[in-house]
Amino acid sequence: MSITNRQIFLQHLAQTSDSPLMLEIERAEGLYLLDVSGKRYLDLISGISVSNLGHRHPKVISAIEEQLKKYMHLMVYGEFVETPQTQFAKLLTDNLPPQLNSVYFTNSGTEATEGALKLAKRFSNRSEIVSFRNSYHGSTQGALSVLGDENFRNAFRPLIPGNRLLHFNHEDDLLLITEETAAVIAEPVQAEAGVVIPHHKFLQQLRKRCDDTGALLILDECQTGMGRTGTLWCFDQLEIIPDILLLAKSLGGGMPLGAFIANHEMMNSLSNNPALGHITTFGGHPVSCAAGHAAMKVLLEENLIRDVEEKKNLFIELLHHSAIKSVRAAGLLMAIEFESETINKKTIAECIQRGVITDWFMFAPRCMRIVPPLIISEEEIQNACSIILQSIDSIVS
Repeated sequence: MSITNRQIFLQHLAQTSDSPLMLEIERAEGLYLLDVSGKRYLDLISGISVSNLGHRHPKVISAIEEQLKKYMHLMVYGEFVETPQTQFAKLLTDNLPPQLNSVYFTNSGTEATEGALKLAKRFSNRSEIVSFRNSYHGSTQGALSVLGDENFRNAFRPLIPGNRLLHFNHEDDLLLITEETAAVIAEPVQAEAGVVIPHHKFLQQLRKRCDDTGALLILDECQTGMGRTGTLWCFDQLEIIPDILLLAKSLGGGMPLGAFIANHEMMNSLSNNPALGHITTFGGHPVSCAAGHAAMKVLLEENLIRDVEEKKNLFIELLHHSAIKSVRAAGLLMAIEFESETINKKTIAECIQRGVITDWFMFAPRCMRIVPPLIISEEEIQNACSIILQSIDSIVS
């Protein structure tokens, strides 16, 4: 008897949990995934904030195909002049404040975090990194050392030393940022904490404290960037500008891509004493950059960001149920909070059974993740919310 894909998945692919979703998807298009039996699922999590334009947007596919005709990998990052990299870097910096003018492309958000931490230490000649409880910046050793949840950190100690955790939205904690601090890394909205929004002026006060002490401010917009929260960059709403910006998730239009972005003077500190102070073989892969460039052009030219707030409000208007404690939202990054983790996870399972893919948050297991592609229509929002409410009814009734 031949072995099935599901058996191969369990026997030969490294597992990240004891209970993977195990959906066997054969095709994805727009907002929908189709499994091997032909069942259709509405994707409300965008592959965890990746598929802002939905799956397989035709202009992204076309850009990938055109690049495949020319070349794929040529040389380690930063040695050859590769058009997909240069054109995407130009588009990004054209849409960023002038001081954020130098892009270092990576493979992922975690790698962007690692590069930014090295850059901050190198440029500042300081060693302390400050981050916040319940923050998520990746899973590699450096990123894990600034991650804000002890349950995820403890099993992998000893971590990289010289890090300090503060409480998000606690103004008094900002005094712990000192002249010894190389950088503070923060999310403008704490995503994996269940969409925790900064209190009034908290991040402006963080920016000022960094300025007063000479610490660099790293903003992790891997989940909040590229229009997700209703502006191209979430920091646009906060009246602050980071020293280093982290991007990933939807940056590659569905292809693997991350970036850390700073100014030329700062970034150049990685290129000498020693040379090759930060290198990557596949970071900024030309096919990923071609896809990301096409996706960002669609995002801007089709003005998809304009409707984010209206779509958010429709979700909030429709998601009323006695079992829902609260709905928190930063644009189309949303968390539905339930009384318990058990209710949430049973509801998620029921939603998937009924053809709507949702998920939970790493540091907020009582909260359901709603992060749909930005192209979701009013009709699809109404249909999704109806299924969520029906699923809740089936669990709590």
